[in-house]
Amino acid sequence: MEQFIPYVAPTVVLLLILASAIKILPEYQRGVVFFLGRFQGVKGPGLIIIIPGIQQMTRVDLRVITLDVPGQDVISKDNVTVKVNAVIYFRVVDPERAIIRVEDFGSATSQLAQTTLRSVLGKHDLDEMLSERDKLNADIQEILDSQTEDWGIKVANVEIKHVDLNESMIRAIARQAEAERERRAKVIHAEGELQASKKLVEAAEVMAKESGSMQLRYLQTLSDMSTSNNSSMIVFPLPMEFMETFGAARESKSKSKS
Repeated sequence: MEQFIPYVAPTVVLLLILASAIKILPEYQRGVVFFLGRFQGVKGPGLIIIIPGIQQMTRVDLRVITLDVPGQDVISKDNVTVKVNAVIYFRVVDPERAIIRVEDFGSATSQLAQTTLRSVLGKHDLDEMLSERDKLNADIQEILDSQTEDWGIKVANVEIKHVDLNESMIRAIARQAEAERERRAKVIHAEGELQASKKLVEAAEVMAKESGSMQLRYLQTLSDMSTSNNSSMIVFPLPMEFMETFGAARESKSKSKS
């Protein structure tokens, strides 16, 4: 038994060394390997052999990472303070640069996203933040992508989730929207009055050219009055031609008597 123990200890040590040397990387991971502190290469996926104490490996995930940017206090171009939060989708396209050129690429991307969000939105008015969100998303994504390229990071998409306003600003926007609706209603009403007046002028010109059109219009109006249930008094004007005819008949009658 005492002779067997010295043989067991080296075997256990060897097995532990082999277990620590064997690394298995899934399809979505890569291993950045360093040999005595110097970059050796990017390995994976699959089975990787690492010499303990001489080689070191850092795992890098190549899948798309969702980064939630915390709410940022932004002062718009028209001096309105809002709280904006966003979400960023990015992934590592170069594991070597993501490990060597930046200490923590996730934290660095988050800090850069926060400053870029405040910088870009601060150049726009509140109305643009609310109505042109797609354009702002594209601008932020382009800036982040260009600045993280040296880190081996690809920013795929940026989405502004919420633009929070205080109660006084919400009431001001509601009053502005109501005033805008009233303005549009008045403009539409005025345009309708203008079109109706043009049609009335055209109708008057047609009636002036056709002598019988006025009488036909009077007869139509009388027909409409007879079928309605309105019992109120209506003053119906007569054409001047009728009055002239009655006046001429009265003069002729007075002359015949004399």
